[in-house]
Amino acid sequence: MPPPRPQPRCLADFFSYETTKSVVVKSWVVGVVNRVVQLLILSYFIGWVFLHEKAYQVRDTVIESSVVTKVKGIGKYGNRVLDTADYVTPPQSEAAYRCASNRDCQGKGRTTGSGVLTGRCVPYNVTLHTCEIRGWCPPEVDTVDVPVMLEAENFTLFIKNSVRFPLFGFEKANLPPQVSAGELQRCRFHPEQQPLCPILRLGDVARFAGQDFASLAATGGVLGIKIGWVCDLDRAWELCLPRYSFTRLDSVTQHSPGSPGYNFRHARYYRGHNGTELRTLTKAFGIRFDVLVYGNAGKFGIVPTLINTVAAFTSIGVGTVLCDIILLNFLKGAEHYKARKFEEVPEASVSPAPTSPTVCAPGALGDQSREKQSTDSGTFSLGL
Repeated sequence: MPPPRPQPRCLADFFSYETTKSVVVKSWVVGVVNRVVQLLILSYFIGWVFLHEKAYQVRDTVIESSVVTKVKGIGKYGNRVLDTADYVTPPQSEAAYRCASNRDCQGKGRTTGSGVLTGRCVPYNVTLHTCEIRGWCPPEVDTVDVPVMLEAENFTLFIKNSVRFPLFGFEKANLPPQVSAGELQRCRFHPEQQPLCPILRLGDVARFAGQDFASLAATGGVLGIKIGWVCDLDRAWELCLPRYSFTRLDSVTQHSPGSPGYNFRHARYYRGHNGTELRTLTKAFGIRFDVLVYGNAGKFGIVPTLINTVAAFTSIGVGTVLCDIILLNFLKGAEHYKARKFEEVPEASVSPAPTSPTVCAPGALGDQSREKQSTDSGTFSLGL
């Protein structure tokens, strides 16, 4: 029977199969590195993943945010000119027109002005001409400095907040439990002495946000009061408590020369003695408080527990990879280890094995080797 034709090398390599061969190496260096890496991995998963991050819990996250907006525009409704103060709360606007002739006053004009252009250039004073508008008279003059009402520093702000985590059906409010109405009215929030009091002094809010109340009241600003609910529902209901923090939300634009601080306009309408409709337009500089609520809650779940437990035991295999790198590249006798770890086995012959026993010469023990096969299948112990 003719021998089988040899197959191409690349084809034989493609259809080859690799299986794991376990080799037990008696080396203190590799053994110590292996156990240290395994200990570090287990410590990370137990201390950080499970205890600190609570990866064994199912989590429900609630995220809420606040957005501050400004609207600008001029419109005409029938015979009435409407500006921002008429239909937006809070509103803002500004305008000024200079001209030399009627040609400079043609067109629709700026939508942020004080009225609709009539197309005429009229004298404003001895040296200045301005475009005539149809709107509320007199136009706004916002260059008047008014004193700041510093009494507002002692005003109080009461916050009533409740949260719900729908995944667990858990509800909680920020009001302290078992507190009478009189005690609630007398308390004032302090991050250390009374961290659960829902009544805040405005001056304290500005100070906690790192701002000076007098300077803030002069130009206006937006302060954020953040209430965080981070709850471990495996513990008692009473231990789910809010945490307050404070920040200035418009800190990026507070030094902008174009629009510093925060202000808005509001109007009060009435009629004069002759029936003319009048309004009092007020430009107010103030402090706006945005309450931002966020939170997440966690409770034990079997699925994340199993997933992270399997991940922990799987990650222990990283120690094997590191030990193989040291064993096969840096230790003395690395070539000997490679020869023992990687073995190429050709395909078994189909011819029947000889039935006659192998006879050794008297006194011959055959080839001796220091290789010792363990009782486990495929496991070799190298006694070096």
